[in-house]
Amino acid sequence: MNATKTRKTLGVIGGMGPLATCLFYQRIIQRTDALRDQDHIPMIIFSHCTMPDRTEAILNGREETVYSLLLEDARKLEREGAGAIAIPCNTSHYFADRLQDQLSVPIVNMVRETVRAMKERGARKVGVLGTDGTIQTGLYQKECKDLGLFSVIPSPETQKAVMYMIYKEIKKGRSGSPVLFAGIDRELREAGCDGAILACTELSCFGAEERLPEEFYVDAMDVLVERSIEACGGRLKGGR
Repeated sequence: MNATKTRKTLGVIGGMGPLATCLFYQRIIQRTDALRDQDHIPMIIFSHCTMPDRTEAILNGREETVYSLLLEDARKLEREGAGAIAIPCNTSHYFADRLQDQLSVPIVNMVRETVRAMKERGARKVGVLGTDGTIQTGLYQKECKDLGLFSVIPSPETQKAVMYMIYKEIKKGRSGSPVLFAGIDRELREAGCDGAILACTELSCFGAEERLPEEFYVDAMDVLVERSIEACGGRLKGGR
C-alpha cells in the first residue's frame, strides 16, 4: 500500500501565539525523516490568534468561553479530516481531557507526553516553567505526581520574571532576556532540579534562540512535535 495513503492528517489548533505555531510547523518539517514532499505528514493549521488569553480566562472564571472555542475548532478540524489533533499551547491543555471526551480523534497531550519523556530520561526532581495559568492549575504538577516525579515551581518573584518574559517580551515580538532567564535557571538548579520543562511555547521560542542545554531542559513543544509525527504515521529523523 502507498505509504502516503496510510498517513493521517494532523490538525493543529494554533495561533496561541502565532510565532509558537510557526515554530511548531517548522519543527514538524525538520524532525520528519523525509527525502521528498510526499514523505511529510499532511497538516491542517488553524491559527486562531483571536482566542482569548487562556491564563486570564482560567484565573478569572471565564474558562467556558475558551473551552467552547477550542471545542468548535477541534470539531472543525475533525470534520475536515484530521486524524489527530495537536494544540501547541501548554495552558490550553487545561481543557484537553474535556475536549477529548467530545471528539472521536485523539488529541496528542503535550503535558502528559512531556512528563513521560522526563521520566524516561531518568529525571526525579523536575522544574516547571510556564504561565500563571499552567502553574496555578497544576497541569504539570499533577502529571509529575502520577508518574512518581517531584515537581518544582518558581517562587512568586521568579514566576513574575517568567511571566514578564512571556507576555512583555516574547509575545510582543521581542527576544527574551538571557539575563532574566539566568536568574530563573539559577533558582531551579539551586532547588536541586535535575531537569526542567519549558512548559510554555513562548519559552520554546526563547529556547530556540538561546540554545538552552538539552541535558537539563526538555521543551514541551519538541515532545509534541515528535508524538504528533508518530501519531500520524510519519517517520522521526534519527528514530525515537
